[in-house]
Amino acid sequence: MRHLTMVLLLCGTAANADHELENRDLTAGRALYVTQCASCHGVQLEGQPDWRAAGADGVLPAPPHDASGHTWHHANAALFDYTKQGGRAALAAMGVVDFNSGMPGFEGVLSDDDIWSILAYIRSTWPETKRDLQASRNPKHK
Repeated sequence: MRHLTMVLLLCGTAANADHELENRDLTAGRALYVTQCASCHGVQLEGQPDWRAAGADGVLPAPPHDASGHTWHHANAALFDYTKQGGRAALAAMGVVDFNSGMPGFEGVLSDDDIWSILAYIRSTWPETKRDLQASRNPKHK
C-alpha cells in the first residue's frame, strides 16, 4: 500500500496544475458523484467498511473520499487518471502491475469535464487544511 501511495503522490500525467478543479459546477459534480461513485464510495463519501483490508479476492474495498480517507494525498492528475482509466490500467501505466484494484475506469461513461467536476466536488467537502495540502501536491501552472 505504501508503494501505491508513493506512486500516486509522485506521478501524474493528465494535468499540470491545481487549476483543473477551479470554477467547476459543484452541484453537477455532486449529482454525478451520487449517480456514478456513491454506490461504492458512499453517498457521504464514507467509503466501504474496512477499506484498508483486502478481501478474500485481494481487492481493497472502496476507500472514503472524505477527509478520513487518502484521496487528498494524491495529485489531481493521478486522481483523474485513476478515475478515467480505472485503477489497474492507471497503475500499470505507472509500472505498478502487482496491485489488484477494484476501481473501474469511467472512460466512455464520463467526459473529462465530468470527471473534473466530480473531483472538484469531492475536494470541496474537505477542510481547508486538507484542500491546501492536496493543492500542494500539484505542479504549479505555467
